[in-house]
Amino acid sequence: MTSITKLGWTALVLALAVIVIDQATKAWILTGLNLPLRGSVQLAGPFYLTMVWNPGVSFVGGFLQAHKEVVRWLLAVFSIGVSAVLVSWVRKAERPLFAMAIGLVIGGAIGNVIDRIRFGAVADFIDVSRLFYFPWIFNVADSAITVGICLLLVDMLRQDGKERAKRAPQDAA
Repeated sequence: MTSITKLGWTALVLALAVIVIDQATKAWILTGLNLPLRGSVQLAGPFYLTMVWNPGVSFVGGFLQAHKEVVRWLLAVFSIGVSAVLVSWVRKAERPLFAMAIGLVIGGAIGNVIDRIRFGAVADFIDVSRLFYFPWIFNVADSAITVGICLLLVDMLRQDGKERAKRAPQDAA
């Protein structure tokens, strides 16, 4: 078994933190706050808490809602599989941004898979649709996945730029 780099451990700790924060906020929403299943609670300005259950894929309006039980387990297995691949990938992490990005994605994926297994759907509650920019209702795990993917893209672009910079003197010769 190969060792895990310090950044790999950092990514895994970040993933665990995302899972804990995600599940804690969902527990607060589901049991502590007891949001109405229909309707919203205004936090401040255009920011609302709106409880919805998403049995499909996040950010696409509950895509794949037909055959709910089959989709539930397929999405759970897929999310666990992707997380396992990402864990094996991040073990050798050498770039901080890459490690942080993968940690966020792993934590978000596992946070949502816990809901899918426990409840058959993902609990979403963050509602900023009144900003007229982002129409979906989402949760902490969804946010972590989104930020993680954006950071991964930035990391890839930075690496590509460094590779081009290394080749530039050779190309000029």
